[in-house]
Amino acid sequence: MSLTSYRTLGRSGLRVSPLAFGAMNFDDGSWGSDPDASFALLDHYLDAGGNFVDTANMYNGGASEETLGRYFAQRPGRRNEVVLATKFGGSMAHQDPNSGGAGRKAIRAQLDASLRRLGTDYVDLYWMHQWDRHTHAEETLSTLTDLVQTGKIHAIGLSNVPAWWVAQAATTARLREWEPIAALQVEYSLLARSVEGETFGAARQFGLGITPWSPLASGALSGKYSRTVTEVAGSGRTAYAAAHLTESTFVLLDALGCIAQDLDTTVAAVALAWVRQRSEVTSTLVGARTHDQLIANLASLDVALSKEQSTELDALTAPTLNYPYNLTDSMIGFQQGNTTVNGVEAQAFVR
Repeated sequence: MSLTSYRTLGRSGLRVSPLAFGAMNFDDGSWGSDPDASFALLDHYLDAGGNFVDTANMYNGGASEETLGRYFAQRPGRRNEVVLATKFGGSMAHQDPNSGGAGRKAIRAQLDASLRRLGTDYVDLYWMHQWDRHTHAEETLSTLTDLVQTGKIHAIGLSNVPAWWVAQAATTARLREWEPIAALQVEYSLLARSVEGETFGAARQFGLGITPWSPLASGALSGKYSRTVTEVAGSGRTAYAAAHLTESTFVLLDALGCIAQDLDTTVAAVALAWVRQRSEVTSTLVGARTHDQLIANLASLDVALSKEQSTELDALTAPTLNYPYNLTDSMIGFQQGNTTVNGVEAQAFVR
């Protein structure tokens, strides 16, 4: 597989690469890449055939969007070749309650500011960065539909939202004949699989694409850590890796190491391949501070896990799902007469 093995994003008409380039690190002097390095990384990704670039209004106080804007200004023609995504929801003005969230006033102001920073008159995909508990879905969705109709955005996505809100939003859009939701952006990795319960179910039901973020669990699955190397250096997101370095993670890292050795690849490539091969996943977000990191991430496209290897990793990291899944999964045999239906095998009842 390569970056040019494009996939449609949900039921939208957007075709995106299997790995998306996350620009969260752009122009962050503390733990990201400076503008020159950011330009070089994006050049490499796009030259390799990648076409999906993701950022947000609040990343580095708007500097990420500004860096992308300068990049496209210096490379005429590239903007139209890219599926450019940004997000709204994060407040950019201290002490202004209407500067963030998903209300009509906030969305319109945030989009106009993002377009100025990006130096473009439209974005291809506009994500709601997080659920806004203070705003009704109807206000958010009608505003986004208006923006699609005016050409300022081409598709709508949701990020970091409860599954019940996803279902409500998708149903409301369908019944009102508003712009449908195209995709969900969720935390998903071998160490974060809780979305397999409610969220993936909603995505399947409504035909939504899935774009995982943090597929290497803040670097815990990057290959730099092991039973003998546990010190977490650096700042920023790297510091989050420490919370994952438990005995169960080391068991997983041992298994990833064995599979990587068998396939002559890296631990990170195996972990990314596992995410990419999940049937619900459309495009996986990867970030990089250095050229070597980007090359290592792209190398995961050459990895094809066998059924046995995937099953081993599945078993080591199976999520504990809440009710009703912890009950209904064990009652499949009652429904199916202890037979296999659509590849789903009956399991022993456990209560």
